[in-house]
This record gives sequence, C-alpha cells and structure tokens, in this order.
Amino acid sequence: MNHIPMRMHAPAIRPQKMTRRALAKQQTREKVLQAARDLFIERGYEGATIRDIARAAGMSTGAVFASFADKNELFDAILNDDFAELAEPMRDAITGAVTARDALVGMFGAAYRAHSSQLPLIQAALAASWTRTPEAERLRRESMRPIRSLVSDVLDRAVERGELNQRFDLRLIAEMIWDMFLAGYRPAAFDGLSVENQTEKLAERIDVILSAIKA
Repeated sequence: MNHIPMRMHAPAIRPQKMTRRALAKQQTREKVLQAARDLFIERGYEGATIRDIARAAGMSTGAVFASFADKNELFDAILNDDFAELAEPMRDAITGAVTARDALVGMFGAAYRAHSSQLPLIQAALAASWTRTPEAERLRRESMRPIRSLVSDVLDRAVERGELNQRFDLRLIAEMIWDMFLAGYRPAAFDGLSVENQTEKLAERIDVILSAIKA
C-alpha cells in the first residue's frame, strides 16, 4: 500500500492586535505630531512652544511629554517622518525614466515639491543641523536610508545598461549627488528659490557629474 506523506503546514502568523492602551498612545502621538507640524510651519521652531502645541492638539503639556522628551525630539520626529514618506513619490518619479539623469532629476524634484509648502520647517531643520546630538543624527540618517539607496539603485542600473562607466566608485558618486540634493534646500528656504529653479540648478550639477562618468 502506497502512503502519501502528509504535508506539514506552518501555522499562519496572525498580526497581533494593538491593545487599547497602545492604540490610544499612538493616536496621541499622531495628534501631537500634526499640531506641532502646523505650528512649526506657521511660526518656525522658536515660535512654537510645547504649551502652544499641547493646546493645538487639545491636550495637556504632560501628555505631550509622555510621548516626547522635549521640543527638539518632537521636531526631529516630524522631519524623520517627512523623509520616510518621500520614498513613495521618489520611486514613482523614477518609474519610466529612460536615463540616469531623468531618474535623478525626477526623484529629487518630487522631494523638493513635497517640501515646498513647509519652508519654515526646512529653515528650522537647516539651523538645527549644527547642534543635533549623535543619537538624533543616527535616527535622521536611518530615516533617510530608503531614499538615499534610490540614488545608488539608479546609478547601478545605468551601469548595467551601459550608460555609465563601471570603473568609477559609484558609492562615492551617490554620496556626492545626495549632498548636492540636500544643499539645494538652503536657497529655497532662505532665498525664496522656486521648486522649478531649485530643481534646474540641481540638474545642472548632476549633468556635470554624469558627463564625467559616462561610458
């Protein structure tokens, strides 16, 4: 008699439901973040106090401090969330791009457009970048990792299709292009440069680098 071996199925892992307390804590955090974002954009970093943020969120200052140690940590959380949310529009901008230049300019232009409505927030971020703690800097870099990796992905694909020369250090090139992208926020935040001009100036710099490493 032939025996058909039984297949052992691993039990399905069900996602754990959040407890009522955890859900309430998350909702409080989101309310605080939204209220803080609105006030930072309206008044800048210095002009928005924890008391103002708590009032706008409809809660006590103690409730704010239950989620964030201080205003600086709250501000960093907003910026980190912003950069994490850029991944989707930047990936969408890459879709259909024929060249590395098109992909890079498209994705960075999408980022500039996403931030164009909150320049006071960007001004405060640029000012605070000189005083950020090592831990805050680590968290910032971690939040940027998904979108930083997009630059390397674009360059790698360009090498694979023979558009760029593979003998160059693509990691170094990606870092240079990323630094230029970040530097493009300063003239927009402090000199009123439009998104179009901001993107155009970055495109000119990208052209210089890509022309030097063409296959």
